[in-house]
Amino acid sequence: MEKTPLLLSLISFLLLFVSSSLANDPDMLQDVCVADLTGVKVNGFPCKSNFTADDFFFGGLANPGSTNNTYGSLVTGANVEKVPGLNTLGVSMSRIDYAPGGLNPPHTHPRATEIIFVLEGTLDVGFITTANVLISKTITKGDVFVFPRGLVHFQKNNQKVPAAVISGFNSQLPGTQSIALTLFTSSVPDDVLTKAFQIGTKEVEKIKSKLAPKKS
Repeated sequence: MEKTPLLLSLISFLLLFVSSSLANDPDMLQDVCVADLTGVKVNGFPCKSNFTADDFFFGGLANPGSTNNTYGSLVTGANVEKVPGLNTLGVSMSRIDYAPGGLNPPHTHPRATEIIFVLEGTLDVGFITTANVLISKTITKGDVFVFPRGLVHFQKNNQKVPAAVISGFNSQLPGTQSIALTLFTSSVPDDVLTKAFQIGTKEVEKIKSKLAPKKS
């Protein structure tokens, strides 16, 4: 049956509406909705009845974070869990510090596009498209680079001095999935990992032991 112009227009509108509604966080319906982090989550946080200026403030990005860890990098987030006033506003930030040789390993943000601004140093950055094409560049102080939503990306400091960036997201809680940690520190069966990476069980166990959280 031939579709009428009105029906085609309706279908186009619905597709546009659905795609735009999935682009980032839902639009706000009031001036503010400061997150009640103790409340029951329903795809987000309920609003607190009372709030103060402190709900819109976070001082955690002012100073470099400690990069004394396996990867030589540290991400300090300023999302809705740290700044309750971000609830429903659809934005958040992070500071990422890198030791000399430090790596922010391949990871994805399932709910946001990321844009970084280099505060100090020089970084080799890149993301991989779904066609398995690497888009990479060396960026330095004052430069900006964008990582599209959901695509695997990384940053590496190949210099002998520290580096730092400020990153912005179009989500109050973008989420992060580190590829190696997700696969090797969760409950993915060993036979899945051996077949996927074409390695033996001993290699899988070795990787798991290196990535396992250090006991204090």
